[in-house]
Amino acid sequence: MPSLEFILGLAMMVALTFYVVLGGADYGGGVWDLLARGPRANAQRELIAKAIGPIWEANHVWLILIVVVLFTAFPRAFALIFTALHVPLLLILLGVILRGSAFIFRAEDRARGSTRLNAQGRGGNVFAMASLVTPVLLGVVIGAISSASIRAPGANESIRYFFTWFTPFPLAVGLFAVVLFALLAAAYLTLETDEPALQDDFRGRAIAAELVAGLLAAVVFLLAGKEAPAITATLAHSRWTLPLQISTALMALGTVIFLWTRRFRFARVCAAGQVILILWGWALAQYPYLVRPEMTIHNSGAPRATMQALLWALAVGGALLFPSYWYLFRVFKGDTQTAPVKSG
Repeated sequence: MPSLEFILGLAMMVALTFYVVLGGADYGGGVWDLLARGPRANAQRELIAKAIGPIWEANHVWLILIVVVLFTAFPRAFALIFTALHVPLLLILLGVILRGSAFIFRAEDRARGSTRLNAQGRGGNVFAMASLVTPVLLGVVIGAISSASIRAPGANESIRYFFTWFTPFPLAVGLFAVVLFALLAAAYLTLETDEPALQDDFRGRAIAAELVAGLLAAVVFLLAGKEAPAITATLAHSRWTLPLQISTALMALGTVIFLWTRRFRFARVCAAGQVILILWGWALAQYPYLVRPEMTIHNSGAPRATMQALLWALAVGGALLFPSYWYLFRVFKGDTQTAPVKSG
């Protein structure tokens, strides 16, 4: 029977998966909001706002769940991560707050037909920039805990200790994350309108994001050989590595083919599948470590009674969360192919 540590670690990974494929697409939408260009730029931004609006706030439930489980079940790892990485984590928190506030203020200005000079422009810029920077920092955190670059501080540590995460590998993982989020957003947005011109805009951007993601994946792998050798060693000697890599490559190829042939529903499935395989490939290579090279799910766990109580709380919470989440998407995303946004 799996241990409590394994089950709770798996719960965190499931929550992270939902956050990446749903919340990650919201961040990616903000990136395309920032990069909206051409005669349909306003229509692109309106489509992004329409797609994100009903569900973006609910997606942060998964991030909150990850933090709560980490804090309660693995307190030693939580303490190390939130001490050594408090700079990027604080910036992530600020990014989430600024992004959400700017999105709401911009929506309110539009709804009221505000004529204040650049009111929508300022809100849109804050929303877009926060959507770009925040996922980069999320990727930086993932890269840092995988690279053995963080550790418990000594008594006389200098301020440099708090920037040990600022190295090429975590930064490359951050860039990789934001490009994958942009890929998800563009693939999803092709199904949010039946206007061919807008579909083609995001179709082209999704293909471009896929190509950039391939290049960045190679960069991350090369940097991992130097800064995260344990990850590359696990990948090199594991039986699951080759099937996983082939499956990920097929998903990426399928995304491009289905986008090219305008079979957008299949493209969305392949894009999400590709990102999920990348995420779980990292999790398998990282297991059983929460923070390399010392903190595992076994040596950083809370007392057994605490873990048992948390598991019951997750079971009860999940029984409420998943039906509520399904109903939310049923109401607002039940028919994804609508056409209120035109390119005119």
